[in-house]
Amino acid sequence: MSDTATVGANPPSKSKSVTLEGITKIFKDPQSGQDVTAVAGVSFRLEPGELVTLLGPSGCGKTTVLRMLSGFEQPTAGRILIGETDVTNTPPNKRDTAMVFQSYGLFPHMNVFDNVAYGLRLRKMPSADVAQKVGRFLDMVGLGAMAKRPPSRLSGGQQQRVALARSLIVEPSVLLLDEPLSNLDALLREQMRVEIRRLQKSLGITAMYVTHDRVEAMSLSDRIIVMRGGHIVQMGTPSEIYRDPVDTFVAGFVGKVAFFPCTVQNISASGCQVEVKGHSFEAPRWAKDLTPGGRALVMARPESLSIGEPGAGVEDGVVTANVYLGNSVESWVHTDLGDPRSGLPSDVLVQIDNPDVKRVWGEGERVSLSFDPALTKVLAAETEPAART
Repeated sequence: MSDTATVGANPPSKSKSVTLEGITKIFKDPQSGQDVTAVAGVSFRLEPGELVTLLGPSGCGKTTVLRMLSGFEQPTAGRILIGETDVTNTPPNKRDTAMVFQSYGLFPHMNVFDNVAYGLRLRKMPSADVAQKVGRFLDMVGLGAMAKRPPSRLSGGQQQRVALARSLIVEPSVLLLDEPLSNLDALLREQMRVEIRRLQKSLGITAMYVTHDRVEAMSLSDRIIVMRGGHIVQMGTPSEIYRDPVDTFVAGFVGKVAFFPCTVQNISASGCQVEVKGHSFEAPRWAKDLTPGGRALVMARPESLSIGEPGAGVEDGVVTANVYLGNSVESWVHTDLGDPRSGLPSDVLVQIDNPDVKRVWGEGERVSLSFDPALTKVLAAETEPAART
């Protein structure tokens, strides 16, 4: 996670804030003729030099927000400001933004150099200055030796680097990235996440990133905005979103999780006392709408869970699979927690660190699950949990 990065640290003078005030977008359904609200009264602010990710499932409105910020969609209501300038009705080419698309959008008839130089030439920059600046930016993305290659002779990761250099070279006030890594394989995605983060911070450009991939969001962002159904559900740093989700939807969407049904016994300044199958625990974090005597769910991440002898923990089950990852083992335990009608997971993931010195229970063995209360949060049971991703 990227919480250690200072938000907006030492941004260049050109770096600007972005403010959305009550942005709403209503489309007309072509089949029914009914109005469909894609984005409903969304408001937030990006500080200069900050990278914020819009995260959510397909159809939640995140791409529509990005398109309104870029000028490709017009809001039905609300205002968009870049710095102190209202750009709500300003066309895309006048907004001082640059977009990196999922499909790269490179010109196939131009080589790498000409693709990157395109925006500078539109701005009538002298040829000598274009050559110098393009060379610097190609070196920055590690493609200095490939300036004369056509896009067809580049790998997917190299093409995405060209697209990134082409967007950055015009030095926009705001960089917009629309799921730019979705066409890459796993290793390239990991490499490009690091590259995008490095370049954005070194240049100090304010950036908004759209994705449905929680790993991308966690590894890239200063802050994450989780969306659902056209609304903002939660905003916060990656660690806040992961450790302190506001509800089971956010908890399930941003990471693997198990939910243990419980009864709230007491709430005090020190914690929330709950009972899980006859065991009493105090959790340090809890949803604000809980009341003593009410039903709730204990949210437990894989690293907070442990496996022991049957009957020793709060839930028994059977180990169904062990996935060896070198420094850890992921053990999947089938339990009776699952109910398709409630959406609760039945196969619980337990992360076992240092497997060389800790016991890894064999597949098919009967075990029980326990959790570290200090790493949990108690959430309201009424919110429908999201599917694990």
